[in-house]
Amino acid sequence: MLGKKNGMGQNVIIQSIGSSSGAVVAGAIFTLPGIYILHLQATFFQMFFASMLGGFLGILFLVPFRKYFVSEMHGKLPFPEGTATTEILVAGEKGGKQAFVLVVAGLIGGLYDFVVATFGTWSEVFTSRVIGIGQTIADKFKLVFRLDTSAAVVGLGYVIGLKYSTIIVAGSFLSYFVFVPLISFFGDGLTTTVGSGVTLLIKDMSAEQIFKNYVRHIGIGAIAMAGFIGIVRSSGVIRSAFSLAFKEIFGGKVVENTALRTQRDLSMKIIVGGIVLTAVVIFIFFLFGVVSNITHAIVGLLIVMIMSFLFTTVAANAIAITGNNPVSGMTLMTLVLSSIVLVSVGLSGATGMVSALIIGGVVCTALSVAGSFVTDLKIGYWLGSSPYKQEKWKFVGAIVSAATVVWIIALLDKIYGFAGGGLAAPQANAMAAIIQPLMSNQSAPWMLYIAGAFIALLLAMIKVPVLAFALGMYLPQEINTPLMVGGLIAHYVSTRSKDEVLNNARRERGTLIASGFIAGGALMGVVSVIIRSTGTNLIMTEWFESNSAEVLSFVMFALLCLYTIWDSMRAKKEE
Repeated sequence: MLGKKNGMGQNVIIQSIGSSSGAVVAGAIFTLPGIYILHLQATFFQMFFASMLGGFLGILFLVPFRKYFVSEMHGKLPFPEGTATTEILVAGEKGGKQAFVLVVAGLIGGLYDFVVATFGTWSEVFTSRVIGIGQTIADKFKLVFRLDTSAAVVGLGYVIGLKYSTIIVAGSFLSYFVFVPLISFFGDGLTTTVGSGVTLLIKDMSAEQIFKNYVRHIGIGAIAMAGFIGIVRSSGVIRSAFSLAFKEIFGGKVVENTALRTQRDLSMKIIVGGIVLTAVVIFIFFLFGVVSNITHAIVGLLIVMIMSFLFTTVAANAIAITGNNPVSGMTLMTLVLSSIVLVSVGLSGATGMVSALIIGGVVCTALSVAGSFVTDLKIGYWLGSSPYKQEKWKFVGAIVSAATVVWIIALLDKIYGFAGGGLAAPQANAMAAIIQPLMSNQSAPWMLYIAGAFIALLLAMIKVPVLAFALGMYLPQEINTPLMVGGLIAHYVSTRSKDEVLNNARRERGTLIASGFIAGGALMGVVSVIIRSTGTNLIMTEWFESNSAEVLSFVMFALLCLYTIWDSMRAKKEE
């Protein structure tokens, strides 16, 4: 708007600082509302330090892996959100046709998602229940097809591409079309509930409830094993990072002055020193601010450091592949393990639950920030930024975001109430539901976790990308299916001609359109939330929940896809 020339470098830094908020929010909102849900007591400073220190760990643990994910794997990972953001930054700098295509797509995508979120003009999700036979199959066999019809998600699918989107959807189909019906078939005759915290008989559950109570845990196990497989496969990268740190700290080797500006990171002395300092502060925080016991504080510190380090590469890899970070699944696994360990060392009850949630908050924020930051660094790599500058400013973003998000969570609880159901907080409720029985010595669904872990091992044996498949198993089907639609569109528009130059032009124009959908949907989503947060509810509830609204959503989704194809095919070689 100011017409500033050559402002790309500053815009990259501003974007990186700003994106901290979303990452820290995810880390906090998935865990900390559990404190309110379980009617526990926690101070502002407990939640602030959990978010801030988690953010610091996420940054510090990711930096040694930057070159691997950003440079060495260049061209092998799609980075969908990074691609969309880069397209927006470049279009803003260049102006002209690219900016026009982007703005038009942003307006279409934003308006499309806004009317749904604000007025309920049509349903957000289309399901096979909309027709009679689909409803019968869903009721009798627990087989249901679900499709999110938002512009933003199909845009993500376009950027991800056909290969990874298909693998993700395959994982989702295994969960919904194999495991859900199987569990329904074998559980139909049971007269008692199965599983901790489950209150319904399997025969009385919908397909979605079976997925939530049972199948999702298989996905969590698969994600956890995918993480360990990723650690083994990237052991060389981990060794080189440790080797570089050792040489720089003890051997006096200086790397940053000789490296290209675009390849310079913060020195390993700063990174290692920062990790040590953060660990000390976490220990002091746990000892004097959470548990008041040296043994418990040491145990909490070890859980945080080990889980954050192990899952950092998983978070980065997931974002690089799909744009979705399975942070809630990894945090659920962390909470299960930390609760078991804390109970074994004598920490249980209300104090144990607060401790587990604070630990989960630190880990969840660390993983969320790591996933977000790898996108920022990839954007900087594409646009020629200096990584060490991005890394320094990211700490500022983490501090400001931590202070802001905790205050807002407390405000939301005061106005709407997490415990009373005024705010759904599904992830936080899941965390609370898992912690409560574990702190009362009840069992976790270990067999489901183990089943998921073995599925991940089998996938690795047949060389299927494990994390992408595991993400599909864990995420709700309606999020996954439009990804494949977007991937199919990307494949179609980029293969219609025998002229590769024309195909590339069409694919690039389509990427601009998809990026506009993502940006427009996100921005107008914020506007919709602001409107609803004032207490204004403009949703036409009766219509929104009707079958006719679902049919209309499918028609509008089809029109949106046809527009994407038509506009992408209009690209010219010279563009």
